[in-house]
Amino acid sequence: MIQLTVAIPTYNGENRLPEVLQQLRCQRATESIRWEVLVVDNNSSDGTAAVVQQFQKDWPKEVPLRYVLETQQGAAFARKRSVSESQAELIGFLDDDNIPELNWVAEAVRFSQENPKAGAYGSQIHAIFEVEPPPNFNRIKPFFAITELGKNPRLYNARKNLLPPSAGLVIRREVWSEFVPEKCILSGRVEGSMLTGEDLEALSYIQRKSDWEIWYNPQMQVDHKIPRKRLDIEYLIPFFRGIGLSRYVTRTAGVKPILKPVLTTAYFANDLRKLLLHVLRYGVSAQDDIAACERALLMGSLNSFFYLWYNGYLKLDKKTATLLILLSVQLFMSNQNLLSACTTP
Repeated sequence: MIQLTVAIPTYNGENRLPEVLQQLRCQRATESIRWEVLVVDNNSSDGTAAVVQQFQKDWPKEVPLRYVLETQQGAAFARKRSVSESQAELIGFLDDDNIPELNWVAEAVRFSQENPKAGAYGSQIHAIFEVEPPPNFNRIKPFFAITELGKNPRLYNARKNLLPPSAGLVIRREVWSEFVPEKCILSGRVEGSMLTGEDLEALSYIQRKSDWEIWYNPQMQVDHKIPRKRLDIEYLIPFFRGIGLSRYVTRTAGVKPILKPVLTTAYFANDLRKLLLHVLRYGVSAQDDIAACERALLMGSLNSFFYLWYNGYLKLDKKTATLLILLSVQLFMSNQNLLSACTTP
């Protein structure tokens, strides 16, 4: 039986994929491990398929390298296809810009054996920037799948809603199959939509509906290559707005329906408080790019429930519909008061 499937969802990864595959081909201390590499092409229009075919020509026979095409656009569909294609005990996800250390596979299998209650565990992720990030970048660093939580393993605290990113994530296939719904709400960023958080939605079901633990494993190390364009403000503002607009789903996935109206109200109030404090500190139209990103995130979070409902992502019962009306009134009044306060000399 295959112990580990290393799944690489990719979209137009022709130029990024070779370095990932080369690093996987050179993995060390895997002689006693039965593993495979699965490239899930998420409907690419470039030469991604040809790249995989070229690697398959001289790929080690003891480690199968497979390629599948997933035509339904979105990272969530690519990961779902990875799970359905794999027959392994473990599935390790690497993005096509994630370069694993040469012992990543060995450490992924070792951690599962030493921690049988771990249903999922994330890597230590370091950033490799094409250009120097802007000042105060540390304020938004966690949103770039950069995870540096020290040298010791740590359990992600369910009470704080902390979860690892999908980059460098390893999950037990049985856990995913049992607790992640067949159809989730978020699908990931696609053309015309920057909605994200599909990986957190899946993990939230596991964290809130099961007894399985979710860990940070610092021995699994990954370099995350971040290109220049991902630090441009034209990319960052829609990126952070999309994270915010997705938050109703990531905050309530796996939560009992009766609790969702209460949580929605509490999150709304807290988001409004944070936004007011942010505006008081930086102003309505702050020139600082980092502050602008934070504001886009907070505005998106504040409007998440309404955006998702208006665009058909959510089905409402009577209680939620009533809550929507009440919060809509509060949102309108709060925004009016906020604008008045900030524009008054």
